[in-house]
Amino acid sequence: MKKKFLTLMLRLLTCFLILFVFASCRATERYFYNTDKYTYQNTYKEYAHLACNYKEKSATSDSSAPCSTDQPLSLKKVVEIARANNPDSNMAAARIHQAQALMQLARAPFYPSVKFYTQYTQGDAPSAYLFKTIDQRKLPPDTDFNDPGWFQNHETGVKADINLYNGGKDTLSYKIAEKKVTISKSERQSVDNRLVSTVIGIYYSAQAARDFIRIAKKSVATVETQLRIMRVRFEAGGVLKSDILSLEVRLANARENLVRSQSNLKAALAGLAKVMGLDPDTPIELTDVAGQTAEFPQNYNDGAVYALEHRPELKKVREQLLQSRMAMDLAHSGYLPRVDLSARYYLDDPNLSYSITRNNWTAAVMLNWDIFTGFSTRNTQAKSLAVLEEMMSADRKTILAIKSDVKNAYLKMDEVLARMQVTEKSVAMAEESLQLVKKQYEGGSVGITRYLESELALSRARTHKTAAFYDREKALAEIQRAIGFWGVAQ
Repeated sequence: MKKKFLTLMLRLLTCFLILFVFASCRATERYFYNTDKYTYQNTYKEYAHLACNYKEKSATSDSSAPCSTDQPLSLKKVVEIARANNPDSNMAAARIHQAQALMQLARAPFYPSVKFYTQYTQGDAPSAYLFKTIDQRKLPPDTDFNDPGWFQNHETGVKADINLYNGGKDTLSYKIAEKKVTISKSERQSVDNRLVSTVIGIYYSAQAARDFIRIAKKSVATVETQLRIMRVRFEAGGVLKSDILSLEVRLANARENLVRSQSNLKAALAGLAKVMGLDPDTPIELTDVAGQTAEFPQNYNDGAVYALEHRPELKKVREQLLQSRMAMDLAHSGYLPRVDLSARYYLDDPNLSYSITRNNWTAAVMLNWDIFTGFSTRNTQAKSLAVLEEMMSADRKTILAIKSDVKNAYLKMDEVLARMQVTEKSVAMAEESLQLVKKQYEGGSVGITRYLESELALSRARTHKTAAFYDREKALAEIQRAIGFWGVAQ
């Protein structure tokens, strides 16, 4: 009774699978090319959740949203948005996911492959007739082996295969895939390291432009005030027309500097929106600037040591070097044999009348050994050795490039600190000089030209002092980038 039940279940399962296949064939248009499905608009709409959508998030008026800019942005918030939404950073993160998927794919050979199949066969080939009817356990005793006639057969079964040995190829392939994940993470750190440094540079450029606007407005106000006084004195006959014209020229120059600073601010904010992954027309307002407080090595030697330990570019090259060493052993495995285990359980019948009493099974261990493959294994090894040689040179090149990068960053900081000391003194002296010249000019001991020179010198001194301050912040960000700080601080 039990055997009849199992036989009935097998027949029902086979019929169900046949119906399923036919039903799937009627729905194949779902898997064929569809012009409406494969358009940019539909694809973007379907997978928009994979990228930060600023418009949807800002519409909620939630200032805690990852890409919200409805409040003045601090440097920390700008960096946070850039890391979450910058396309380069998103692409690097996607490459990590790809590498992780490939690593899991590399695990597949360690598991058995199991397949269910069912098939229908008919024909008059003697060999096929004999094999199928024997598997059916229905070979007629008077069969003419040379001309057995027509036959048909239904076969349903399960096949399983697993590799027992292939020279360590699967293990090495998995280890190489693991290294690819680590390499992808290093690439992401490298992208973030450069990204944060770029964001800080543009952020402080925007802050500098905003301060330059204040300086230019102050200069315009100073000249306008003096021009009003001079016009009153000109009406009274106390000054020359040339003095009025000189002041008007200086006022025009001051207004030109104001327009230039305003344009630079707009350009800097547009650039900041771009690195944050936002539309350049996105309105952005910045908070008042505050100096960075992040710690970093105070001299080049300590900075170089830190950089060689933390720069993601060096980590990437060294992982690639190990990967290429593994590839050499992977190529060597081509000299070794492959051993596989294969098993099959199946039933045959001409009319789908399967019976457990007429089941069949086979199991086999197969050894395959490539004796000669046209020197392909040797050439693959030679290629792997050449790649390893390249990676050794790349490692040395990267070390030199990092040390040079760190050296230049510290030299730039030394230059900026020296400029700050000079500009601070120059502003104090320019302010005192203008006060003295103004009194002399009002007393008539100096002309308008000397006064304008002093006012212009003060404006330039203030501009240089402001530029030096923000250049120091940019130089600090460059040091942190050069030592790999921003790639680690995620």
